[in-house]
Amino acid sequence: MRRHKGTKDKGKFDLWKCTRPRQGSGKNKNEMKKYTIAFGILLVVTIIFVFSCGSHLQQGRKKSGPSEMLVLQTNVDGKGIALEVEMRAGEHHNHPVMAVWLEDAGGNYIQTLYVSKSIANSIFGHGDKSGGAWQPGMVRRPASLPYWAHKRGIQAEDGLYIPDSQHPVPDAYSGATPPGDFVLKTKTDEPLNGKVNLMFEINQSWDWNTYWNNARFPDDYEYRSSAQPAIVYSATLDLADTDREYILQPVGHSHYSGADGSLDPDLSTLTTALDIVSEIKVRIIPSK
Repeated sequence: MRRHKGTKDKGKFDLWKCTRPRQGSGKNKNEMKKYTIAFGILLVVTIIFVFSCGSHLQQGRKKSGPSEMLVLQTNVDGKGIALEVEMRAGEHHNHPVMAVWLEDAGGNYIQTLYVSKSIANSIFGHGDKSGGAWQPGMVRRPASLPYWAHKRGIQAEDGLYIPDSQHPVPDAYSGATPPGDFVLKTKTDEPLNGKVNLMFEINQSWDWNTYWNNARFPDDYEYRSSAQPAIVYSATLDLADTDREYILQPVGHSHYSGADGSLDPDLSTLTTALDIVSEIKVRIIPSK
């Protein structure tokens, strides 16, 4: 079949002819300028976005490293043995309360080295809402740290062993609860020798699990916010051996509502409570 001059096959597609602007067309030239400007803006935005993401990723890497260690100091005027207690927070650490104290080899209480301020005087930041907004106020929490409280052995007028604002633990042995990892630098009141047990009790409210659920003791008011009971850690220190680093081990849990000073060695029912702490270790600081 003969074709007419200047025609093309219908099945062919001339890309160059479709995309090339016609000469002398000002409209097409203006459109090309718009496309070029838009492409340039898009390229700049993309570059800024990439560098911004890289910066955030770098910051994320820095945050994922070891957290900054907070230093607490108690009993700075103590005349006895200097100790450093280092606690690393676990995966389920979320504003717990804690106490650190010493016992002799027979389990008799010697002294408190540190206790959370809210337990030392029973004044909590969200303790009073009588005026409509939360204000600091007294809240009695016998289930918080019952093993330490009963070991301390001082009974308040209301019959509880947790300190109150009338008879608080002195400021020299208390402080704000650390938000994460910390080192406690402290001293004993008087010189000690031989072996002692360093004790550490920690508790975190509202940490329920399938065993320690909110319906387990429905008539026990103190249990309602306690959930999994406080855990007690311990290590025996040889005060003559200043070269060792002692690792505390969990030895049991306190009474679930603080009704007494018992210690239950069965930890099989506890779950997330065992992850409040990752590690606790103690160093005896040689005297200068």
